[in-house]
Amino acid sequence: MDEKIRVGAVSYLNTKPLLYGIERSDVRHDMTLSVAYPALLAQQLRNNEIDMALLPVAAIPGINGAHIVGDHGIASDGNVVSVAIFSRVPMEEVTEVYLDYQSRTSVRLAQLLLQHYWKKEVVYRTADEHFIDNIKGTTAGVIIGDRALKMLNDFAYVYDLSAAWKAHTGLDFVFAAWVANKELPQGFIARFDAANAEGLKHIDAVIAENPFPWYDLNVYYRENIQYVLDEPKRKGLDKFLKSLSPTLSEGEGGKLSL
Repeated sequence: MDEKIRVGAVSYLNTKPLLYGIERSDVRHDMTLSVAYPALLAQQLRNNEIDMALLPVAAIPGINGAHIVGDHGIASDGNVVSVAIFSRVPMEEVTEVYLDYQSRTSVRLAQLLLQHYWKKEVVYRTADEHFIDNIKGTTAGVIIGDRALKMLNDFAYVYDLSAAWKAHTGLDFVFAAWVANKELPQGFIARFDAANAEGLKHIDAVIAENPFPWYDLNVYYRENIQYVLDEPKRKGLDKFLKSLSPTLSEGEGGKLSL
C-alpha cells in the first residue's frame, strides 16, 4: 500500500474497545489515525481530509459516495445511557431543547422522538460549548458521550434516546459506523474489521486503562453499547435513515417522517 489510509475516530469512551484492537494490530501501519468529535469527522470526510471515519450515521446521506465498511460500529438495544435528553422538569413541561453540537445523529434522533414519541412541539436551541449551564427551568438539552455519563446524577430527569427509540419502534439503534467515501482495498478493510473484533475481546484491559468513577464501564461496554452491526442493528439503521428529512438542519424546526 503506497499511501496510508486516513482514518478518523471519536475519542469518547464508547470507542475505546474498538481502538484498543486497532492500535495493537498490524493494520495500524497502513493508516493514520486522528480523533475528533463526531460532527467534525463528518465535515472532514465530506472535505476529503480523511478517507474513513467512525461516522454519525445521520451524516451518511450528505456525503458523496458514503458507504459503511466492516461489521462494527456504536449501537444499542435499549438503554445506551450516554445519549439522552437531560432536564430539570418532566418531559411534559419542557418548552425548549438545546441540541448538542457534537453529533448530528443524536440531534436528529432527539427531534424525531420529540415529534413522534413524546408528541412535543418545542423550540430548538443551537448549543455552544457551555450549553449545559443553560439547562434549567423548562429548557432541556441533548447531551452525549462522556459528558452525558458524568451528568447522570446531576439532573432529575434523564430521557435515554436509544431506549425511547426502542419503545417507539421496537428496533435497535445504530449511532455510528465505519464509513468511507471511496473504495478502499478489501484486504485493508478485512484486517481493520478483524482488529475491531480483537479489541472487543479485551474489555477488562480497556476498563483498566480508562478509570472512570462516574459510571460502571463494565456495564457500559458489556450491556449498554453493542459493537457488532448484525441484522437487527442494520434494520434499525435503515428505519432511522428513511425517517430523516433531507431539508432539516441542526437547530431548526422541521418534520421528520417515521
